[in-house]
Amino acid sequence: MTADEELAWETRSREVAYSCPGFDVVREDVVLPDGTRTDFDYLSEPPAVVVLPFTDDGEVVVIEEWRQAVGRVNRGLPAGGTEPEDATDLAAAARRELREETGYEADSLEPLTTVEPANGYADSVHHHFVARGCTPTAEQDLDHDESIRVDTAAFDDLVAAAAAGDLRDARTVVGVLTYHVS
Repeated sequence: MTADEELAWETRSREVAYSCPGFDVVREDVVLPDGTRTDFDYLSEPPAVVVLPFTDDGEVVVIEEWRQAVGRVNRGLPAGGTEPEDATDLAAAARRELREETGYEADSLEPLTTVEPANGYADSVHHHFVARGCTPTAEQDLDHDESIRVDTAAFDDLVAAAAAGDLRDARTVVGVLTYHVS
């Protein structure tokens, strides 16, 4: 038995306890390594893309979006869930989310990092990309439940806001700070 196998849980059954647009709540009947049988519930959602979009003059295209769960406007990077057809082309999903949320399009796109932001209670995976040469080319094409205002910010200001705890969106903090140290 490997060290990982010693820690692994056995899943006896799995069901979707609750489903809504965007995510499911999954309930599993599991057996822990010590033999204890228990339930484990977690949030299941499609992978997401997050875009750190730079304009030609070095500004970052940011969004300000109402976030109902925390009851305030959140400043962050364009991001969104993937569609089933995006599985083989995450860059296309990143380009789509950038265009839909901001009206900007990028000359180039490159992967930055992939993270599991909350793997203790969710199966979320976020694929971060850096977009360069971003220019406004279209109108926003927002989902029915999105309230988004587009702005630009100096990258150094975003780094400082992340360090000060003023940038609260975790996807944005991960993207900005990963790019900053790379």
